[in-house]
Amino acid sequence: MANRARILAVAGEAFAASTGASMTAIAKSAGVGVGTLYRHFPTREALIMELYHHEIQKVIDLAGQLAADLPPLVALRRWLEEVARYGRLKYGLSDVIHAATDGGRDDPNYGPFTAAIEVLLDAGAASGELKAGLNPQDVLLQFSVLWRIPPGDDAGARTVRLLDLIVDGLRTRPDLR
Repeated sequence: MANRARILAVAGEAFAASTGASMTAIAKSAGVGVGTLYRHFPTREALIMELYHHEIQKVIDLAGQLAADLPPLVALRRWLEEVARYGRLKYGLSDVIHAATDGGRDDPNYGPFTAAIEVLLDAGAASGELKAGLNPQDVLLQFSVLWRIPPGDDAGARTVRLLDLIVDGLRTRPDLR
């Protein structure tokens, strides 16, 4: 199990840095032989999909933790920041993930992910900080832009600007009449 976890950790860093990271380079960085890597992950696609499921589960689990520990608007913002971090990993791997999940239609993570969004939206609506009645699927579509940000020098600043726009659009507005 330690080898598997180390391979996943190294692969996450490697794919975030370069979508062309080789299996041999990942094995070497993880301190395992190529044979060990292929015993755990028989194909590059298998490694990518396991990494995807592993990373998205961490994002899903984080929503409930943040909602319990922080004010709703802060919890939502921090969760979206983690979604953006996850998006940097997914950016170059999305073709493989979409092919394996039939464009997302067969993705077993979809339901839990939208449920995580709903937890944060409900907490924000209950506090009056977020609009009531927001549809988690619509909000997911809105912030899916976070994993479409191309890597580069301005990716961080662009992420912050987009997060500001997203969160601002979900917030309630005082009646100015």
